[in-house]
Amino acid sequence: MGSYDIERYLNVRSAYGASFGPDGERLSFLMDTTGTAQVWTLETPRGWPEQRTFYDERVTFASWSPERPELIFGMDEGGNERAQLFRLDPETGEIENLTAMPDSKHRWGGWSHDGDRFAFTSNRRDESVFDIYVQGRDETGEDATLVYEGDGWLSLAGWSPDDSRLLVSQAYSNFDQDLYVLDLEADERELEHLTPHEGDVRYQSASWAPDGEGIYLVTDKGDADTLYLAYLDLETRDLETVIDGDGWNVDGIALDDETGRFVCSRNVEGYTELTVGEFDADNPTDYETFPEPDLPGGISGGVSFDPDAERFALSTTGDTVNTNVFVVDIETGAVDRWTSAPTAGIPRETFDESDLVHVESFDELEVPGFLTLPDDHEEGETPVIVDIHGGPESQRRPSFSSVKQYFLDRGYAYFEPNVRGSSGYGADYAALDDVEKRMDSVADIEACVEWLQDHPAIDPDRIAAKGGSYGGFMVLAALTEYPDLWAAGIDVVGIANFVTFLENTGDWRRALREAEYGSLAEDRDFLEDISPINNVEQIEAPLFVLHGENDPRVPVGEAEQIVEEVREHGVPVRKLIFDDEGHGFSKLANRIEAYSEIADFLDEHV
Repeated sequence: MGSYDIERYLNVRSAYGASFGPDGERLSFLMDTTGTAQVWTLETPRGWPEQRTFYDERVTFASWSPERPELIFGMDEGGNERAQLFRLDPETGEIENLTAMPDSKHRWGGWSHDGDRFAFTSNRRDESVFDIYVQGRDETGEDATLVYEGDGWLSLAGWSPDDSRLLVSQAYSNFDQDLYVLDLEADERELEHLTPHEGDVRYQSASWAPDGEGIYLVTDKGDADTLYLAYLDLETRDLETVIDGDGWNVDGIALDDETGRFVCSRNVEGYTELTVGEFDADNPTDYETFPEPDLPGGISGGVSFDPDAERFALSTTGDTVNTNVFVVDIETGAVDRWTSAPTAGIPRETFDESDLVHVESFDELEVPGFLTLPDDHEEGETPVIVDIHGGPESQRRPSFSSVKQYFLDRGYAYFEPNVRGSSGYGADYAALDDVEKRMDSVADIEACVEWLQDHPAIDPDRIAAKGGSYGGFMVLAALTEYPDLWAAGIDVVGIANFVTFLENTGDWRRALREAEYGSLAEDRDFLEDISPINNVEQIEAPLFVLHGENDPRVPVGEAEQIVEEVREHGVPVRKLIFDDEGHGFSKLANRIEAYSEIADFLDEHV
């Protein structure tokens, strides 16, 4: 039995989402000290932080005004993802709800450079589409100006340097987007289409060049398998490569549009490599580089520049490194840790590191994954949890997980595969599970389990499947397709029936999800065929199903129907529904209850 209980592990804190204040002397960040992420501020490295918000609900982001000592943050209710925008005055502590439309989603689009206005997209007018709004900093609710009526999934990538235009992204799927410019000063506002294309092309992480005459972005245009950094000239529409990913994705760019200084990240086998540089004012594809900062952990992101772009803040994490905010001097690469998110008294040296491994699947495809063994494991005696990520266009990376470290402390090994369909390994790899190839990714899980069964440390009879969201579907599918491999299954907010899932998911998400899974109109028979609910009689392993009552993505009915069917077939099944959660568990008390029960369930059956 482990040295520390789950409550102790879940009290390991994370600090992230940093934003520099307009004076450059103050940093805001999110930290989950109270059990849900709230806004904190800090004035010196490792100084005493001040908590600024005190809600039971999670804060999703916070962004300082570029000109005034005030910030805007986002927060939803009970996990329903219908975020509202709030303004916080740190001098008085006063907080004002700027949107005050709790039935609608509000997606942050950034402050104007003068700090007088901010932009966002929202589905107020029609739940299934997002429109573009601009709002004065003193305005609230219906005062917001509807500047463009959208017809799909619109989000904003920022204001032009002179605040006359907005950069707009429209997503059709995770692998297909378009970019547009909206001229706010035109008599008739129309979206100017920057990226007409055929087939699937990604245009992501777009930022205005300092002169407003071009856009930096990451894309795979031109049949590239991975994303590269490019410059798009707005006049000629020429697209030039700036940084090639060299076989790996350039994940994104953070750019200061006054100085041309930037931080660009590349995802190499799940680890972050940073390029810090400054673009040439006369030639937008030329740049000089600065020293790469030496950050702990191996995974970094969430860059915010100080007002003069002499420093930037970002968060960093790793297997054995809980998430904290660091500040980097751009010219020297010198690193200062600003936050001290605690490890709840658990010695950092007791955390276990993962190994990157590759498993050959049924068709000789190499499937990458991260295997972590507990320190004092016994050969052939170690139970293992196969933890399958959601998405499916997501990627398990070697970041800190208090839940993983807790189970390692209890003697379980932990295996995190990136089966076909995962992002991070190129567009071809990500497309290998699309629609009719869906079950090939489940066959990858079989290959991974057979590999684990042959591993000298692992007990082949004590293998459990765990996954959330789409990963929950993968658990259920693995239990129905390969029932004799498993000692237990844990399905968290998972899909049991693709038809009812697509019928009942949020209106704004349906088209995006059909692009990945197949459509109700064209592929209903296939979706029925692969839905675990229709193969439930195959399940032999005890099953634990957990869900949030307010889940807008995978409705709670998915949990109810699978539990009922499995129970009717006489298989041991346990159910836990939280009435104040959505797609996952954000509140500390609920997380403690959920993982305590998961631990008991695994101890009983594995």
